[in-house]
Amino acid sequence: MTIRLVTFDALHTLLTPRSPIYAQYSDTFAPYIGVLNPHSLKLSFKAALKHVQSTNPVYQGDDGVRGWWTDVIRRTAVGAGADAQAVEDSLPHIVPRLLSRFSSKEGYKLFDDSLPVLRELHRMNIRTALVSNTDCRMRSVLEDLEVLPYLNPVLLSEETGVEKPAAEIFLRACQSPHQSLEGPDGEGERKEEGENLDGVTVIDGLWGAIEWIKRKNADRTKISTTG
Repeated sequence: MTIRLVTFDALHTLLTPRSPIYAQYSDTFAPYIGVLNPHSLKLSFKAALKHVQSTNPVYQGDDGVRGWWTDVIRRTAVGAGADAQAVEDSLPHIVPRLLSRFSSKEGYKLFDDSLPVLRELHRMNIRTALVSNTDCRMRSVLEDLEVLPYLNPVLLSEETGVEKPAAEIFLRACQSPHQSLEGPDGEGERKEEGENLDGVTVIDGLWGAIEWIKRKNADRTKISTTG
């Protein structure tokens, strides 16, 4: 199998928050509801995100993406100890500020190797695409970080109505075999507890992906030549 297309995830693969998300929430919350405990905010954000994702997958809800994230923000603040009424009164100010922040390079930055690796894959005549469980604001983030021209197509769960790991969202990216590169283990990882990665190739870093692809395609060339 010759690799002709590589699909990337967005968060923690090509890009990462400029500072931890809970820290950026804290900065935005502070003028309206005071300073909240950072550890409590970190735990509360994770719990809020997990709850809203499970109850309203692919950003469903009465008010679309804005309503979806309003629920996450409300739950994060209250869960971290903020006064519920103060949070409710402040949401009209907090929500648009956070939505704007995480729509651009104000909230995110590229990993140092992201753009060089995308350029190298294109030099190798390998298509690159993005498949991510996120909302449409990711397009503006990618554009602001100047990598959108390297990713075609960009498939986001809000727009497709399908979330990874469902095969359908990957099939929309290509009609031939592909490889998908996900984020790392550790602080930024997004795998579910107990998720089985048996049979999944794990690559250490994006440049490691380049070397793996070169080996795979070289092996395929040898088979085609001698077969």
